[in-house]
Amino acid sequence: MSEILVVGINHKTATVEVREKLAFSKSQLAQALAFLRTLDEVYEAVIISTCNRTEIYSFGKDGESLLDATLIMLEKIKKIDPHTIRSNLYTYGQEEAVRHLFRVTAGLDSMILGETQILGQVKTAYADAVAADLVDSYFHTLFRLAVTAAKRVQTETEINQNAASISYAAVELAKNIFASLQGRTVMIIGAGKMSELTLRHLYEQGAQNVWVVNRNRGRAKKIAAKYGGRSEDFNNLYRCLVKADIVISSTSAPHYVLRAKDLSRIHAQRQGKPLFLIDIAVPRDIEPQAGELENVFLYDIDDLQAVVAENMDKRKQEALAAEKILDEEIDEYKKWFKTRAAAPLIAALHKKAEKIRTSHLEGTLRKLANLDEREKKHVVNLTRAIVNGILRDPVLRLKESALEANKDFYLNSFCRIFALEDFLDDNSQPSPEKAEDSMPQ
Repeated sequence: MSEILVVGINHKTATVEVREKLAFSKSQLAQALAFLRTLDEVYEAVIISTCNRTEIYSFGKDGESLLDATLIMLEKIKKIDPHTIRSNLYTYGQEEAVRHLFRVTAGLDSMILGETQILGQVKTAYADAVAADLVDSYFHTLFRLAVTAAKRVQTETEINQNAASISYAAVELAKNIFASLQGRTVMIIGAGKMSELTLRHLYEQGAQNVWVVNRNRGRAKKIAAKYGGRSEDFNNLYRCLVKADIVISSTSAPHYVLRAKDLSRIHAQRQGKPLFLIDIAVPRDIEPQAGELENVFLYDIDDLQAVVAENMDKRKQEALAAEKILDEEIDEYKKWFKTRAAAPLIAALHKKAEKIRTSHLEGTLRKLANLDEREKKHVVNLTRAIVNGILRDPVLRLKESALEANKDFYLNSFCRIFALEDFLDDNSQPSPEKAEDSMPQ
């Protein structure tokens, strides 16, 4: 009996330093898939590698040999002694492995609950495995069903509708203040990673005209260039503020960079335009009293974290509904998996029926040599329709029987009734011993 195995590492089981060691570059991924393809123990395999996880999904002879094959691959391609990371690895087999894949693809196992980026990453990983000729009928169906389940979660729940990160929370708050972010001017004070991430999200939502003010002008130019913006000297800070709609501040200054009294001085020049201030710095960059000014909306990192915490509670509620959707899709997988046992018999039945059909058809057409091509085509289509009509119900009953507890008895009986032994591969022959043991009482 073939088995599925997942061997993985993620943000829950390992630090970023350990995860980096197992992350696959594009060339390493190609090498790893090529190596797995040479192993007799591995029939199919997919490798998912992101910043937060590396997971090797394999299907083959048995779980133990698949685990050995995976560890050998890691040692060969990643140059890692598997024993040094065993405490960080998790393994799932059979139904656990299937549920894990469905939860990963739906974003229920992500650092940010319900995030959607992982769906695209899973699809890419699957496509890479297909290109490496490491996907056959089992993983084709399994990953297709996992993707279908993830799409249902996205469309039938609101798990990804509430901001679940500081940067996304800032964008959502900005949307509440401005009717639209289209054409809004964004100014960054400082050039930290969180500021840049928030800027990217704002930019994707339509904010434009980026200004970056930083004491290190080189860093400012680099960030501004990414978004078609420009850098400014720190001395021009307040001049830029006159034109800004959204300000993101994240410096390492030990004191306030923006003070309420200085902002009040440019208030008249702004002519009542709303000003959205996002203070991500610790200690804070913007004096709290600035938020008391008319049409000035100030949020610090605690405000954003409170929004995220509230939204995460909402996402957790939606996750309950998402799990029910996964249960439904996993049930579909289980039905498909059970009916796989009938596939060789169905193929053998069609093969035998086609042999009989073509044999009689050839003899009949020889006797009806006066038929033109159009008439011959009608005869051929008629024989196909008759055969398909006769086989439809037996095939349907066979699939239903494969879901029964005594499926081995029914499969064996089907094989004998239709005399399919000569049309089956040796490894597809039903077992008479199992059939007798499972005979209905």
